[in-house]
Amino acid sequence: MSLSMRNQLPGTVTSVTTGEAMATVKVRLDGGQDVTAAITADAVKDLRLGEGAAVRILVKSTEVALATGPVDGLSIRNQIPGTVSEVSAGAAMASVKVAVEGGSLTAAVTKDAVADLGLAAGASVVALVKATEISLAHA
Repeated sequence: MSLSMRNQLPGTVTSVTTGEAMATVKVRLDGGQDVTAAITADAVKDLRLGEGAAVRILVKSTEVALATGPVDGLSIRNQIPGTVSEVSAGAAMASVKVAVEGGSLTAAVTKDAVADLGLAAGASVVALVKATEISLAHA
């Protein structure tokens, strides 16, 4: 299946906690980072997700925020450190490619954010992704 989502990182399910309608799925990415996805309980059943399942996390670039370091006091639990490898800026928006252990992530941010944060190749950043914005697929 081809998807328009550029952000796809492989990993392994480490735990699943299922509620009545929703579930949290913890995934250890191949690069060693731990992330959490909040998906429906039906999706857990349909994908037959359990500990040890090989998956890919999928994230739209518009759902990736960037910070210049780890952020405390925030409900966003998925904080993936990396290094900016490329910035492509247009009139209003920019695409920022971030090299992370095990792959790369692309963030769509405003051109003003790029300037305010000093984002350029080589800059250290942390990619922030809400658990509700991570989708899962079989690897």
